[in-house]
Amino acid sequence: MSSLKGICDGLPVDPVPEARPREESVPHAPIRTPNLTPEEERLALENALRYFPPELHTELAPEFAQELHDYGHIYMYRFRPQIEMRAYPIHEYPCQTRHAAAIMHMIMNNLDPRVAQFPHELVTYGGNGQVFANWAQFWLVMHYLSTMTEEQTLVMYSGHPMGLFPSSCTAPRLVITNGMVIPNYSSREMYEKMFALGVTMYGQMTAGSYCYIGPQGIVHGTTLTVLNASRRHLGTSNMAGKVFVTSGLGGMSGAQAKSAVICGCVGVIAEVSRDALDKRHKQGWLMEVAEDLNDCILKIRHARRQKIALSIGYHGNVVDLWERLASEFDSTGDLLVDLGSDQTSCHNPFLGGYYPVQLSYEEARVVMHQNPVRFKNLVHESLRRQVSAIGRLAERGMYFFDYGNAFLLEASRAGADVLKDGPQSLTPRFRYPSYVQDIMGDIFSLGFGPFRWVCTSGDPGDLDLTDNIAASVLEESIQEGVPDSIKQQYDDNIRWIKEAGRHQLVVGSQARILYSDQKGRIAIALAFNQAIADEKLKGPVVLSRDHHDVSGTDSPFRETSNIYDGSSFCADMAVQNVIGDSFRGATWVALHNGGGVGWGEVTNGGFGLVLDGTQDSAERAKRMLAWDVSNGVARRCWSGNSNAKETICRAMEQNSHLKVTLPNHVQDPGILDRALKPYE
Repeated sequence: MSSLKGICDGLPVDPVPEARPREESVPHAPIRTPNLTPEEERLALENALRYFPPELHTELAPEFAQELHDYGHIYMYRFRPQIEMRAYPIHEYPCQTRHAAAIMHMIMNNLDPRVAQFPHELVTYGGNGQVFANWAQFWLVMHYLSTMTEEQTLVMYSGHPMGLFPSSCTAPRLVITNGMVIPNYSSREMYEKMFALGVTMYGQMTAGSYCYIGPQGIVHGTTLTVLNASRRHLGTSNMAGKVFVTSGLGGMSGAQAKSAVICGCVGVIAEVSRDALDKRHKQGWLMEVAEDLNDCILKIRHARRQKIALSIGYHGNVVDLWERLASEFDSTGDLLVDLGSDQTSCHNPFLGGYYPVQLSYEEARVVMHQNPVRFKNLVHESLRRQVSAIGRLAERGMYFFDYGNAFLLEASRAGADVLKDGPQSLTPRFRYPSYVQDIMGDIFSLGFGPFRWVCTSGDPGDLDLTDNIAASVLEESIQEGVPDSIKQQYDDNIRWIKEAGRHQLVVGSQARILYSDQKGRIAIALAFNQAIADEKLKGPVVLSRDHHDVSGTDSPFRETSNIYDGSSFCADMAVQNVIGDSFRGATWVALHNGGGVGWGEVTNGGFGLVLDGTQDSAERAKRMLAWDVSNGVARRCWSGNSNAKETICRAMEQNSHLKVTLPNHVQDPGILDRALKPYE
């Protein structure tokens, strides 16, 4: 068994670890099909061997070649460290700087088997969200971090540690880029080749930026989404007896069961993977399991009638569930579902993100590798069937929304009936809204988003104290006075943070998520920093956020789907955000291609900021968090969002150094018609 000191000593090459077969007792990523030419296979093998001294190449080459042949990628299983992979208390890491130790804490949490979807393939969530591309990279990164000083920055190229470079104490300790591919080559097919070659990586959002906090990371957002969908479309905040149907219990989608219960409704989540379903059930995130559709329908009817807050995991394909719900309505007249969505990893539909209804889970994992053309056709047919069943229920009053997983995008590519009638624009006009367009977009425009923190001491008592501090800060803000437009958000978040402990949300690191605006984030950060200085908290706190935030992501089918000035396909906001965070005080920054709705569809970024109780970290927090929110609010204001304009104007009143260009919108649309009429 390795120790923390052992994994910081560098890549073990003298002696090299014994070869060992892949362990089949844990879930593994689907086999990839990169379709490499013989020349590309040679290059992939050569690229993998360059991590090791030449005298080991003869021994390792056949082994790596077999991995490439059997799994479509060289993971270097032999070098998987023999240590309990988890977020250890920060003081246990052998480092020269606590900032580096905090990063190590976060990396190991992303690879914790309780947290990670496919830990042996270094996948945290989303089916293909990598922390690193192979285990050699893990060893090198941990070694670099353990030796790093405050005058160095570690540079990461898509999982590969390029090295430690001289910088300064004010620079980030870590700069990450993932999947930064020349745009014309950012296709799925090219990705599979480049990942197999070991030259790029899909970091999802918080997998490759080392900021994932387990399924809790999306619980709060899902809770707010479902609650606000009910307020807007069902006309009530009381969800007792209401039924929410969706799919996916692996990775981040595991949050849906917990969110449904917090909202007080009946959550029904279909999951094809027995491992994923059992994992959430054992962790207490899923209350009941239905093994067949008859049992599932009985459970729904009972919970609906008794108005019980309940999460039901249906072990089966969601298409079967939707079709059964539609047939139940046809035969009985009972509409058993009020809200519907989907959270399969549909951004990756042909490599394990979506399982077609015509095949069992086990059959699908074979066919996707052995006959990818047939598998793609089956996925398209399955999506068409799913949309058809959803449409029948939506016609009867169910409200369905796309939850940002590319479901509608992929369904449209499959020929499903998801487009609105009439002419289409650059962005497809779907008959069902994105949750950002219809539910959460205005929340982003008000400056609210998924703010997170991790107590690196590993002490649950520290997390309890930070919960109390955050609640007190928000309550004080309300007492000082907040605009009516955001008071509901403050009230929702105070209730959330006060109840967070009893919902047992922690999986892995001692972390919490809270939707907050610029004022709230800064005030909470400063209060945490003071508690560290006063030794009320036992260790530093890492601040972060989901990339899915006010400013962090340009994604025309999700985060920027409610931007209508033609700029939703532009990525200036996300890129500017990472650059701005880097010189305003972030401890580390990350910029990614892909995430959420898939490779080539998104540009996103994130940060980590270590609070250590010093005045320097307080100043960094004030500078960086203000920019990290205002950037996106300003962009949303310029695109025409009135909530964003109100929010950024209020920020300018509070900070005389902030000066934002405001739009002058056309008041009379007839001007446009008259000006263009001569050219018709």
